[in-house]
Amino acid sequence: MANAFPGVDGCMATSSLLSSSFFTVGIQQITGGHRAFINFTEDMLLRGIPAMFPPQSVVVEILEEVQPTEEVSAACHSLVDKGYMLALDDFVYTRKYTSLLELAKIIKVDFMQSSIEQIREMVEVSKKYSCKLLAEKIETYEEYTLASSMGFVYFQGYFFAKPEVLKNKEISSSQMVYMQLILEINRAEFDIKKLEELIKQDVAISYKLIKYLNSAYYSRLQPISSIRQAIAFLGEQGIRLFVSVIATSKLSESKPDELIRISCVRARFLEILGAELHQDKGVFFLLGLFSMLDAMLDASMEYLMKQLPVSADITEALVHRSGPLFPYLQLIERYEAANWNELDAAIRDLHLDGTKIMDFYLEAVLWSGYLVG
Repeated sequence: MANAFPGVDGCMATSSLLSSSFFTVGIQQITGGHRAFINFTEDMLLRGIPAMFPPQSVVVEILEEVQPTEEVSAACHSLVDKGYMLALDDFVYTRKYTSLLELAKIIKVDFMQSSIEQIREMVEVSKKYSCKLLAEKIETYEEYTLASSMGFVYFQGYFFAKPEVLKNKEISSSQMVYMQLILEINRAEFDIKKLEELIKQDVAISYKLIKYLNSAYYSRLQPISSIRQAIAFLGEQGIRLFVSVIATSKLSESKPDELIRISCVRARFLEILGAELHQDKGVFFLLGLFSMLDAMLDASMEYLMKQLPVSADITEALVHRSGPLFPYLQLIERYEAANWNELDAAIRDLHLDGTKIMDFYLEAVLWSGYLVG
């Protein structure tokens, strides 16, 4: 809970992580079916520990302090032969790493610790090998665009959790259509028949709705085959929230998928939390869903909230980061950032059951995987 393993070596830290994620929670639930990057120490590589786990579920991350000895190279060769993907963590090029470069599929470069000259050198080195570049510690829009222009294809960092607001950029006409759809479906006096017609007019929303309700998340014996059936199954509130998610995702088509995925996880997490607290779960859902709207549309949150008929409490939380709903938004932000001490304090202040928070989050990740993935 201290977000660290004080007094514990790397082997024990990774062993604890693997035990919890694979054997207790289930790695597929945490990662939404994608690969998990997991650090392995030199000792664990030599003992063949990575081979205990499915090759399609992990990326074997080789720490920067691992020396490319003959034994290590042989262990890595064995993993590659078994179908595992290798990544070199916090990589800084020297000749001695040639044997590992020939095996690795991903090179991770720390943008905070490396100079531009070092990064450019590693970009040139990577061109000689069949590996792709991953930029770590990306925290601003400028760093993201720089890394992308240099040839990086994977990105990691707080840029995705701390939206960069670019002012004075107009919202396109197609984006305004989806903004209006969100506005229309969230009116208190909305007509269900009108909602059905709105959904039918958009092929993408209709397709995603039917696909979602027929997914394994619901495990239905009889498939949903019409929009009317879908509305009846989800109910008025459920269909409003679903269309809000899909319309929001259309707003962010030109942006990294991670923005809409995080928004959906936050929305579902807060919806579950709202239900637990006997609050208006629809308000909690929209709070999470719209929490990254500024990054999606490159406009200020203040401007965007004026375009949408959301409650004053949502506006206060998103624009001014205050008010009765803000502590709940801050709660999920602290969980995402692994600020465990501040999270514990928030749980106490809100009088929540801390044992349920991880369950809520995992359920939100699972739900968003079926919806967005």
